[in-house]
Amino acid sequence: MDNQDNHQRIQTNQPNETLKQDVHQRFLKARKRETKWVRLFQAAILLLFLSLWELASRLKWIDVLLFSYPTKVFALLWEKLLDGTLLPHVAVTVEETIIGFFLGTILGTALAVVIWWSPFLSRVLDPYIVVLNSMPKVALGPLFIVGFGPGLLSIIATTLSITVIITTLVVYGSFKEVDHNYVKVVKLFGGNQRKVFLKAILPSSFPAIVSTLKVNVGLAWIGVIVGEFLVSQKGLGYLIIYGFQVFNFTLVISTLFVIAIVATVMYQLVANLEKKLTKHR
Repeated sequence: MDNQDNHQRIQTNQPNETLKQDVHQRFLKARKRETKWVRLFQAAILLLFLSLWELASRLKWIDVLLFSYPTKVFALLWEKLLDGTLLPHVAVTVEETIIGFFLGTILGTALAVVIWWSPFLSRVLDPYIVVLNSMPKVALGPLFIVGFGPGLLSIIATTLSITVIITTLVVYGSFKEVDHNYVKVVKLFGGNQRKVFLKAILPSSFPAIVSTLKVNVGLAWIGVIVGEFLVSQKGLGYLIIYGFQVFNFTLVISTLFVIAIVATVMYQLVANLEKKLTKHR
């Protein structure tokens, strides 16, 4: 009788599993269909914007000298690609951004860990972190130039002044928001502060730390471009300043267009990394 009952239960469960698989497949198809429509509308919005921009320029609705127009922007970018003058500037800025991105994330996370580890130090540093976060980072630029010289170090320092503080605040905030019951369980089994951090705080805060990577992409770009405004003779920030100086606003807009493309690619790479890191959590 037991074997017969087990056989009946297996037969009963098979339709349920098949139904679940069918529902899951329909859900995946619906998500793919929705994604296609999202991409289509995104492309349509971009195309509409470029078309209206071109039309407004051709019909003299806007000042062409200041705002240029898409075909002229793309023609200039193509020219700069062919003569080899664009990619070196892109490479310099991307290199500086990657360095500032990784250093800012690592140092900010490390500072958050130190502050969490010592409540006394947290109380001591709290007002200074608030002041540094509210201070306009551009104002620190001249100090970095004097201290590190007009080069890569001052640009990285400008970037770190933006990324480190924000990372520290976000990660430390995620540490404090961890459910205290997790901490109590670890301590109940004799865990010290190190065990509490490794077993409760860090795993619970991992999604927030990974999400900080996406925030730091934009912050690193801001820091690098600001730094290049001040000191650089190469890079996309330098091209923007040079375009303003020679009153070539097509060059300025073309450079902004390149920044938007490269920054989007970097953001998407980090977003994909986030999905892989959090997929099995």
